[in-house]
Amino acid sequence: MAADVAAIQAAAAPDAGFEWIETGAAALSQAMAEGRTTAVALVQAYGARIAAIDQSGPRLAGVLEMNPDAQAIAARLDAERAGGRLRGPLHGIPVVVKDNIATADRMATSAGSPALMGIAPPRDAAVVQRLRAAGAVVLAKTNLSEWANFRGKNSISGWSTRGGQTRNPYALDRTPSGSSSGTGAAVAANLCALGVGTETDGSITSPASVSGLVGMKPTLGLVSRNGIVPIAFSQDTAGPMCRSVADAALLLAAMTGVDPHDPATRAQTGRLGAEALLRLPAQALRGARLGVAMNLVEGHTQATVALFESALVALHDAGATLVRAPLPNLDKMGVGELDVLLFEMRHAMAAYLAEFAASGPHCGLADLVAYNKAHPETLALFGQEWFEASDAKGPLDQPAYRQALARGRRYARTHGIDAMLRKHRLDAIVAPTGGPAGLIDPINGDGGTAPSATMPAAVAGYPHITVPMGQVSGLPVGLSLFGGPWQDARLLALALHFEQVTRHRTPPTFKARSV
Repeated sequence: MAADVAAIQAAAAPDAGFEWIETGAAALSQAMAEGRTTAVALVQAYGARIAAIDQSGPRLAGVLEMNPDAQAIAARLDAERAGGRLRGPLHGIPVVVKDNIATADRMATSAGSPALMGIAPPRDAAVVQRLRAAGAVVLAKTNLSEWANFRGKNSISGWSTRGGQTRNPYALDRTPSGSSSGTGAAVAANLCALGVGTETDGSITSPASVSGLVGMKPTLGLVSRNGIVPIAFSQDTAGPMCRSVADAALLLAAMTGVDPHDPATRAQTGRLGAEALLRLPAQALRGARLGVAMNLVEGHTQATVALFESALVALHDAGATLVRAPLPNLDKMGVGELDVLLFEMRHAMAAYLAEFAASGPHCGLADLVAYNKAHPETLALFGQEWFEASDAKGPLDQPAYRQALARGRRYARTHGIDAMLRKHRLDAIVAPTGGPAGLIDPINGDGGTAPSATMPAAVAGYPHITVPMGQVSGLPVGLSLFGGPWQDARLLALALHFEQVTRHRTPPTFKARSV
C-alpha cells in the first residue's frame, strides 16, 4: 500500500508545476491575447510535461514523436498575432494528431508500423492542412493500435510495434482502448490542448469513454478522409478528442469542410457548416426527446447501469423527455460489417499507398503482409489475419460486398436509427458508450463482454458523441448520444448541456493499478 501511495504521489508531482492543467482552448487563446503566455511558451510547457509524464514518470507511451519544428511554427504564429493577424480560435493552440494521419513534415506517418517508416508523404492529409490553416500547432504524433486495430485477431488496443503499449492514465494496468489510444491518453493526461483521432467503429468514442474525454465521430463526409491510412472508406473518419464539449466543437469546426480529394465531403454543403458548430444553443436538453436504447444497456455491470441511470436522471432534470425503447434491428446491423471492412481495406490501402507512400516499396496489402512475415517482431504479440483475409478479397463489384454494404446500411439507417428517431419523434438516442477499461492482456489481446454503443452509428455513417458520465472504481465511463446524419451540431449541444449540469470530467492520477 505504501508503495502505491508513493507511486501516485510521484506520478502526480508534475501537476504542481504545470500551469495549464485542464485548460481549454478558449482560455489558452485568451491567455495569449492578454500577453500572459505565447504559443512558444505553450509548446515548451506541453513538451516538458510530455517528457515528465509520457516518456518518464508513469510512462504512458501515448506520444510517438514530437514535432521538431513545433517551436518555430509557434514563433511564426506569435509574430502573426503581434502583427494583428489571427487565423481563428485555434491560433497558437498545440494539437496532437494520431499517427495514421499524414503529415508532410519531419515527423513520420507510420500507422504504428515500421513498414511505413522513412516514407515521406508528399503533402499533409486534408485534416492537417485545415488545422495548420486555422493556426493550430501540430505538437506531436500519437501512438495507436497498429494499423488502427485492423491487422489481426487478438490484437491489443494501444500497442504498436513502433510505439509499444500505451497505458490508461487512470490506471496504468488498464487498456486505453483503441485505436486512437495515444490521442486519448495524451489529452486525458493534459499533454496537449486538443487531440485528433480516427474511427472506423469505436476508435474515437471508445478510448474517449475510458479516458474521461469527449470524443466525436462526425457524420461521414463532414471531415475529409484524404491522407488517412485507411480501413474502410464507408466508415472511416477523423474526429476530435478533447476534455470538453466546447473544445470538441472548436476542433471539429476547424477540421470541417469540402475537400476536392474526397467526394463524400460535398454532401455537407447546405446541410452543416463550421458556423453551426461554433454557435451551439444553450440548454439544448430543454424540450429535447431522447430515446434510451435499452438493448444497448443490457449486459452492462450493475455499476455501469447505475451510472447510466444517474445520467438519465440528470438528462430528465435538465428538461429532456426520455423514451425507453429498444434500438430496432440491432442484431442485424453488424452482421456484414467485417466483410465490408475486409473488401474495402484492400482497395483503400492500395489507393493510400499510391498517393501518400509512392516513394516507398509497398503497393498494396500483399506487400505489407510480406513485410510483416519478413520482420517477425511485428507479429510478436498477434498475427495479421485481417490483412491476409482482406488481400484475398475480390473487386468491389462482387455481390457479396454489395449485399453486405446494403444490408448494414438498411438495418443501421432505415430500419434502425432512422426508424427509432421517427417512431418516437426523437432528437437523439442515448446509451452507455461501453464499460470501464479492462486489463491490458498481452497474451489474449482485447477481451471483455461489455456492450458497446459504437457500432450502429459507425455502420450507418451517422454522428456519435461520448461525454463523461462518471467513474466505476476510479475508471471513467462515457455517455453516448447518436442520431441522424448531419445532426453533429445538435448532438454537441445536447452533450454540452449534459456536461454543464454534471461536470463529471476528472483528471487522472496515474494509479499504478486499478484495484
